[in-house]
Amino acid sequence: RATASSVRSLSVFADLTAAPPDAIIGLTDAYKSSTHPKKVNVGVGAYRTSAGSPYVLPSVKSAEARVVGRDMPKEYAGIGGDAAFTDLATSFAYGAKSDNSVLASVQSLSGTGGLRVWGEFYKSFVGDTIVLPDPTWGNHIPIFKNAGLNVETYRYYNRSAAALDFDGMISDLRSGPTGKCVLLHACAHNPTGCDPTPDQWSAISDVMKERGHYAFFDAAYQGFASGDAEADAMAVRMFRERGHEMALVQSFSKNFGLYGERVGCLSVVCKDEEEKGRVLSRMKTVVRPMYSNPPVHGARIVSEVLGDEGLTEQWRGECKGMAERITDMRALLVKSLEEKGSTKDWSHIQTQIGMFCYSGLTPEQVDRMRDEYDIFCTRDGRISMAGVTAENAG
Repeated sequence: RATASSVRSLSVFADLTAAPPDAIIGLTDAYKSSTHPKKVNVGVGAYRTSAGSPYVLPSVKSAEARVVGRDMPKEYAGIGGDAAFTDLATSFAYGAKSDNSVLASVQSLSGTGGLRVWGEFYKSFVGDTIVLPDPTWGNHIPIFKNAGLNVETYRYYNRSAAALDFDGMISDLRSGPTGKCVLLHACAHNPTGCDPTPDQWSAISDVMKERGHYAFFDAAYQGFASGDAEADAMAVRMFRERGHEMALVQSFSKNFGLYGERVGCLSVVCKDEEEKGRVLSRMKTVVRPMYSNPPVHGARIVSEVLGDEGLTEQWRGECKGMAERITDMRALLVKSLEEKGSTKDWSHIQTQIGMFCYSGLTPEQVDRMRDEYDIFCTRDGRISMAGVTAENAG
């Protein structure tokens, strides 16, 4: 018979097992614990300079100095966040001439938070299934499953050809029920770095219209992919101009270097202002019990940059510089592999775009790189090109 003292000695968590390490965070921890003098981390999705150091954009520094200099209060934002920020953010994505009056928009906790809000909103008020590309960002699946959605996939990448499986994608979007919610990477597909061409995007738009699918864009790399924010918004703007029912989540972590500030925006294109009001009211009912309201500091920095013509132009130049460094590292890595005597065709490294390279390395090869050479990347062979430098590429 248990005594009062023995009952008190048992923890309610006594039978709780530890969760497996996160694939990326665990990788970073392993990298930090390595004592190898030439260890390399090409797993984390964060930009690094040519010296391998974190980078705060000068335009962001200037904007932050202005924000701090105004000595603004630290009051709560509304449930939907900073309205000036969401207006600037959506114009940044949809275009300066975008009709924002029919956009139901809320500031989100970067892209991840916006995805979760969308998942909860969609499950509560619209449908129970979302369709993702295969492969996709590793966090997409748990985010939507935890929101209660069924997750299905469509073909996206041809591993043997190291290229977009366009025919497979179109075939899958044409098959099965109509009216699906389909997640599309706006640019710099993560993890493959393979994006459709403009003509292919046009064909995807046609099929989405034909089948009555709902387009949900994830835009985490606008400006960072090609170095041109306008070009990187092409797919989103095409779908908007063609009258698609659609929503968009934006992250300002990569392109503004605001990883720790958690700045994002979720917007839904509505039929009219009356529908916008209803949609926005329901989005807020999702946000309120989840995190109540978002932080203001990072949003103010982004607003300062996008609301000032000079800072915007400065940011565009800095963003272009980051994209160009990654392009240069792609070329250098291919050259180095060839010089080392590799007979494998590595040309896909240079045809892919954005932060990541889908290398084609097997899990066993990744494990060997980690165990024998202290080179850390995810087991699917995804390499963060931002972690490649002239020093470690050789």
